Amino acid sequence: MSLRCGIVGLPNVGKSTLFNAITAKQAEAANYPFCTIEPNVGTVLVPDERMQLIADVVKTPTLVPTTLEIVDIAGLVKGASKGEGLGNQFLSHIREVDAIVHVVRCFDDDNIIHVEGRIDPADDIITIDTELMLADLDSMERRIDRLRKNARKEKDLLLQVELAEKIISGLSEGIPARKIIESDEELEMAKQFFLLSSKPILFAANVAEEDIVEGNAYTKKVAEIAAASGSKMLIISAKTEADIAELPAEDRPEFLESLGLEMSGLDRLIQTAYDLLGLQTYFTAGVKEVHAWTIRKGAAAPEAAGAIHSDFEKGFIRAEVMSYRDLIELGSEQKVKIAGKLRSEGKEYIVKDGDVIVFRFNV
Repeated sequence: MSLRCGIVGLPNVGKSTLFNAITAKQAEAANYPFCTIEPNVGTVLVPDERMQLIADVVKTPTLVPTTLEIVDIAGLVKGASKGEGLGNQFLSHIREVDAIVHVVRCFDDDNIIHVEGRIDPADDIITIDTELMLADLDSMERRIDRLRKNARKEKDLLLQVELAEKIISGLSEGIPARKIIESDEELEMAKQFFLLSSKPILFAANVAEEDIVEGNAYTKKVAEIAAASGSKMLIISAKTEADIAELPAEDRPEFLESLGLEMSGLDRLIQTAYDLLGLQTYFTAGVKEVHAWTIRKGAAAPEAAGAIHSDFEKGFIRAEVMSYRDLIELGSEQKVKIAGKLRSEGKEYIVKDGDVIVFRFNV
């Protein structure tokens, strides 16, 4: 599965600077609102040190990492749900992503204007959340009458009507859809509503370099909001990420160490996004390549096979599974098999992060 994250926030909070740094693309970064009109899209490789370790064992030079799509969506402002600041166009771009990376300005700089004339992360977050909820409320209010009319003929739609009314009631009280939807059944039903406020959110608190490790008073506010809303949060410096992107790859670890960091902001963003969306990675490995595949946590073997090709899922027979740790420690698939650690698993097997799998199927 391909993961798609949209970077949002108020104008001039560092979205495009961050996008440029982590995708090595040159989206225009300017000191005025709406410099990004069409969303810039970049694809980044998801780093995973396990791939090279596996490749060393199976003796292949070819690694095929999974990827993450980053979409730089133009800055939203108050009134975006009513079309302010090209809001309708920008909001439509958010509907197409799996998760929202909300960049929040947590630094002081008199040379970079703030669209509201002050630095207040809590208010910035409220502004964006409110616009997403207002857009959802408008969409659901326009949909509900048609749903009620159709439900008179198709009784199966009554549950949809009930859910729609529940969502409208919650949104009217300022509750985002992700807090209104309570069960897997409701979540599946709500997918057809394309609700902006149902998207999981990762807050990226954008700080100056000196605050990148400990944060500051602004980031503490963001952390409190994230905890209260069940969202994720990380501290990142868009400017520092831009500096890292300009360094040769071999110099980056030393630079990160000098800052007191173990991982770049991109690596931490990916790790946090995977956690937020409940995703994990398994591998296929052979002399041709080592390939990483992204699946949801809790996926059974046939679903994992479907990440490679739908025919693998339809014709699933069994999965031959070993842990990447066993493969690395023992040194070959044959030795894993001799040690009794190569398992034949059926349709009920729940794939684990780091599994190395060969699928047997018939179509």
